Amino acid sequence: MELDLLGNLQRTHSCGELRPSADSQSVVVMGWVNRRRDHGNLIFLDLRDRSGIVQIVLDKELCPAAHAKAESVRPEYVVAVQGKVRRRDAAAVNPNMPTGEIEIDVAELRILNDAKTPPFSPAEDAIGNEEVRLKYRYLDLRRPAMQRNVVLRHKIAFAIRQYLSDVGFLEIETPYMTRSTPEGARDYLVPSRVHPGEFYALPQSPQMFKQILMISGLDRYFQIARCFRDEDLRADRQPEFTQIDLEMTFPQQESVFRVVEGFLAAAFAAAGMTLPIPFSQITYDESVRRFGSDKPDMRLPELVDVRSVFAAGDLETLLIDPSLPVIAVRVPKVGELSRKEREENRPLFDLRKGAKLIDDLKRLEKSFPAAVAKIRELAHATQDDLLVIVAGDTSTRIDASDTKIAGRLSEREIAVYSAAGGLRMELSKKYAERHGAFMATERAVQEAASVSTNYAYVPVDAGEAFFPIWVTDFPMFEHDAETGRWMPSHHPFTAPHEEDMERLVSDPASVRARYYDLAMNGLELGSGSIRIYRKDVQAKIFQSLGMSEEEAKERFGFFLEALEYGTPPHGGIALGLDRIVMILAGAQSLREVIAFPKTAKAVDLMVDAPSPVSETQLKELQIQKRRS
Repeated sequence: MELDLLGNLQRTHSCGELRPSADSQSVVVMGWVNRRRDHGNLIFLDLRDRSGIVQIVLDKELCPAAHAKAESVRPEYVVAVQGKVRRRDAAAVNPNMPTGEIEIDVAELRILNDAKTPPFSPAEDAIGNEEVRLKYRYLDLRRPAMQRNVVLRHKIAFAIRQYLSDVGFLEIETPYMTRSTPEGARDYLVPSRVHPGEFYALPQSPQMFKQILMISGLDRYFQIARCFRDEDLRADRQPEFTQIDLEMTFPQQESVFRVVEGFLAAAFAAAGMTLPIPFSQITYDESVRRFGSDKPDMRLPELVDVRSVFAAGDLETLLIDPSLPVIAVRVPKVGELSRKEREENRPLFDLRKGAKLIDDLKRLEKSFPAAVAKIRELAHATQDDLLVIVAGDTSTRIDASDTKIAGRLSEREIAVYSAAGGLRMELSKKYAERHGAFMATERAVQEAASVSTNYAYVPVDAGEAFFPIWVTDFPMFEHDAETGRWMPSHHPFTAPHEEDMERLVSDPASVRARYYDLAMNGLELGSGSIRIYRKDVQAKIFQSLGMSEEEAKERFGFFLEALEYGTPPHGGIALGLDRIVMILAGAQSLREVIAFPKTAKAVDLMVDAPSPVSETQLKELQIQKRRS
């Protein structure tokens, strides 16, 4: 087949922008053939570009040359069309297409490029095999759903940049190749050819640099920053990701909150949603008690401690530790479960927490009718609700090596609350269609995703679908069971509360950090802190961690020196842009909102990376592969 050249033909309109107001206009549109329908003397092509789809009509009697060309056209061919817009007959109007009231009668058709039969059609709404989608990402990105996500991401990033610029922040880039510093995950290392045996590290975050920018007097910094972490992946984690990073001088915690709430409201508005501000606040201890998590999902009923309804002897009979909380977990509108359902649900419960599950309240009620009645009352449970009990198990030693320490909550208490909170989320996800708490969020996203041809999102009220909340006063330290040392719960430059500083060495478990997280609907959107800006305070933190002066200088020397040159009080935060877009797109994975993501094994299937490099390259870097 002979292909046409574009020549001097100039596109006048995008496919998705034409409306009845363009009736009788001569137009030129270009794009990909989405679908082809051959009715003999009439051939219909649905032509697609980023803006949408328009139907074009090739009539054999009116334009025999164009009709003849169209006989060879197949899906994903790239074509240019010159013709005249006309209104469709009332019976032929397609209400499901924004351009469904018009079509284009073709005068000339040019086939600019042909296409192999693709492994899947971009016209399909859903493609089951994600690996095929990632291998042929350029085809996947042609799908309208994926293009909406890309456009949405652009709108959100643009709105955030505009807001932060308007309130005095400067966008400043920080290096990609830097020094390896401990950040909590493994670094991606870049070998230096000029300095054999030495390595740069890709930044896990711009933490040190943004603090140095505050020392530099630049006052308000932000960056939509690329970050890299070599860690195990999941649906909401990628090896390279993007965060909205900001830092400001002379802030109170509330100052940071107001800035973040402002740019998030702007981001939600860009997606057609209203996000009420200011956000709620809760302390870490309170969040664990009420929700069993430091990233609470407030769409679901809170946990209720019902220990008081039992006598101590009753708890011992039930093999429940009377010194620990006894937690009622309620999931609305699920009802009593059968024995088979209860057995199927038990793997959802984390027994490693050393907690005990009582999931048959009818059986419990036979021995303790008054207690069960009171539990229902305290939990506000009706007969239509699912109610289970989580408590400390007297026969199991709690492995609390992965729990945080808080002044008012012991390791064992946190373990029970965490087990109850985890079960609360797992049961709620499993029975979401029954209780509907998650459905409100999905409806809001679906309504907002109703797009016109220019992808302007239809405003809806997100007030009852999205529940952002600040979690504050985290524990400053956590205990590492393997080393027996206290470790910073966050990075070691987080400031402690001033009233807790005298206990840094004597009672580190009780020290609270000026650290805060922003959570929404059970997801952590971001975290930040007020920083340490005085060298004497920093020295005390290192001392409480058992770190010598020499070790501190070796690990953080350049930054510690910078602190000696007049460092102002400062603080900031970093929020995950990918995760924000994922929420607003209603996606289940970050891979749906990143143009070129990696698989769960950190592989780029499209370009086949990572890949071996030549022996010449390795020799230049003075690197030798070790044979296993």
